[in-house]
Amino acid sequence: MKIGELARRTGVSVRMLRYYEAEGLLAPMRTAAGYRDYGPADEETVRRIKMLGAAGMKLETIQRLLPCVRNNDPAFTPCNELRGILAQQVGLIDERIETLSQSRNILAGFLASVS
Repeated sequence: MKIGELARRTGVSVRMLRYYEAEGLLAPMRTAAGYRDYGPADEETVRRIKMLGAAGMKLETIQRLLPCVRNNDPAFTPCNELRGILAQQVGLIDERIETLSQSRNILAGFLASVS
C-alpha cells in the first residue's frame, strides 16, 4: 500500500510516517519507480508505535522497546532491556500521576474558595 493509504488506515500523518522511516522504525519496500510500498507488517508496526506512544513513551524509548512487542496487546517477547525499560516507564507514569494529583488538589482548592 502507498504511504497515503497507510496514513489513512492508521490515523498517522504522512509526515510522521516519513519521520518513523527516517528514525529507522519503518523500512518499507520500494516499487520499481521508487515509491514506498507498505505491507501488513508495517501497518502493525505503526499501530504498535501508537500504542506505546499512547502509554506516554517517547520515540527514543519506543525505538528500544519496539523489537520486544509481539502484538497490540501488552505482550512482549523476551528482550534484554525489557524489564529496565518497563520499570523506568512505570516510574515516569507514577511521577506524572503524582504531579497531576497535586495540580488537581490545588485547582480544587481554588475552586472551593471562589464558590
